[in-house]
Amino acid sequence: MLEFMFNNSVLGWGILGGAIFIALMIDRFFGEPYYYLHPVVWMGQYLKITGQLISPRVVIYKKHQKLAYFFIGMAVWLMGAVIVVVCAVYIQRLAFSLSPIVACLFLGLLIKPLFSWAFLSAEVYAVNAALSRSLVEGRQRLAMIVSRDTQALNPIQVRESAIEALAENFNDSVIAPLFWLVLGGLPAAALYRYANTADAMWGYRDQRNGRHWEWAGKFAAKIDDLLSWIPARISGLLILMQARQQHEPTYTFEQLCREAKKTPSPNGGWPMGSMALALHIQLSKPTIYSLNKGACLAMSTDIGRACTLLQRLMNKLIFLCLISSLIPVIYLLMTSGLNG
Repeated sequence: MLEFMFNNSVLGWGILGGAIFIALMIDRFFGEPYYYLHPVVWMGQYLKITGQLISPRVVIYKKHQKLAYFFIGMAVWLMGAVIVVVCAVYIQRLAFSLSPIVACLFLGLLIKPLFSWAFLSAEVYAVNAALSRSLVEGRQRLAMIVSRDTQALNPIQVRESAIEALAENFNDSVIAPLFWLVLGGLPAAALYRYANTADAMWGYRDQRNGRHWEWAGKFAAKIDDLLSWIPARISGLLILMQARQQHEPTYTFEQLCREAKKTPSPNGGWPMGSMALALHIQLSKPTIYSLNKGACLAMSTDIGRACTLLQRLMNKLIFLCLISSLIPVIYLLMTSGLNG
């Protein structure tokens, strides 16, 4: 794709912008592809099967065993990554061999599974609706979108967890795929989605589902941290700018930096900290971190405020992609007029 875009820069960027616009519109109006047709589900199945083979059932203490599981995990991760990238390169070349309009439509359909905003926001709203009926129902619904144990959470903590999941996944499911798509085309965006899925399934420091992941999943966790580093900071800044535009309680970049450093994750604190500051609420994980400590406690209306803020950001991204897709048309009209 990069070669195509260097040789046909205006047309290439226009096709990419149009494809992203189509993907985001499909996401808004049609949601996720059928389960068995979803590429991220395929990635998850590969990671689930191989993960059960490489992760130990007992804690590993000896150094040579730790290194062995680390390198085995790395090798299996790389094998899956090669499959994903090779498939994406082949499909992308096929797309760019088609006419521009067909290429836009084809790429848009392929890019859509890499984005997941409509499903995410709907699930977060569903948590709020379930919580309004009962605490037990709210916990159960929250467990569908977070990896933490939800059984002991109180209503405020359920709301905080839902808002945190919304903010963090806005980066993972929208901004980061978009960043890598623009930077390296479909192969880069697909590789990011694979890395993020691997981190979600393998990237634990303790026991999960009867397996110990600290060493078998360490490479997957570190790669995801690396690939998410820039997008997470972009997400935090975008939320900051949107909050200021909406005249929400304003905060500075320095405040955001301080909050972002409070989480164990090098990246999660940026979108979550920015959301906490934007809504002027406290977001926390008991005994782990507390973002915007001393602010208001999360209320039922704050989930709606968070979704609205990010939806307005999404609307701006969709408009930007639409404009970029029109650049080739404007360019061709101008050049044909000059030549005429």
